[in-house]
Amino acid sequence: MTNNNTAFWRAPLLAGLMILLAGCASTEKMMRTDPDPLVKYNRAVFTFNDKLDKAVFKPVAKAYNAVLPQPANDAVTNFFGNLRDVVTLANDLLQLKLHQAAMDSARLISNTVFGLGGLIDVARHMDLPKHDEDFGQTLSYWSGAEGYYLVLPILGPNSTTDIWGLPGDSVANPLYFVSTTTAAWAGLQTLYFVDLRADLLRIERVIEDIQIDPYAFQRQAYLQRRRNLVYDGNPPTLKPDFEESEEAAPQAQ
Repeated sequence: MTNNNTAFWRAPLLAGLMILLAGCASTEKMMRTDPDPLVKYNRAVFTFNDKLDKAVFKPVAKAYNAVLPQPANDAVTNFFGNLRDVVTLANDLLQLKLHQAAMDSARLISNTVFGLGGLIDVARHMDLPKHDEDFGQTLSYWSGAEGYYLVLPILGPNSTTDIWGLPGDSVANPLYFVSTTTAAWAGLQTLYFVDLRADLLRIERVIEDIQIDPYAFQRQAYLQRRRNLVYDGNPPTLKPDFEESEEAAPQAQ
């Protein structure tokens, strides 16, 4: 016997999914003529994020690295990476990557049990490589759409497809359930972002020595990385990255 309540919410859910996939496909067709139609907005948000980072996040990240010994820094990174493996595992299953799901399950269990709750990455010595899957990738995996490049305030590089996966990533993360209070959740999230920003300092030193447009570099790096993740390192051939018009590009000083 069919459950009427189940049928009630299943129909709009499926309809919403079809609309979402259709919208992604439409966006993908439009991208063939203009890969970065939001460039003016993106550059404005990029500038805002850059100023905020230099004023707040970067100094905090430097202080974090200066105060915290490297072994403790690595332990914090491993801890949050282990929690992230839960999100990866969920998306392994959603993408029907069963072999990878088995490997990531073994990795998660090994690091949680033998790595003191994930503080030590013991799985890297057990031929269990770390994978990176999220709900944005799952949407792209099934729809074939990558979406427009989109820079979000504070959160930074993203895409119009990936933003649909952000709520799912948050809910799938164990921090969503283990944080008993809003303050505890906010504290752990702050620690996660500070640790992430501190890890990027080493990469930033190399980028600063290269005379390039930082916005264009960040956009290209993000899009290439996302394509490699969605297609598991074997993305289809893509036409060369488009060149911004004189109106979109920053004016020379």
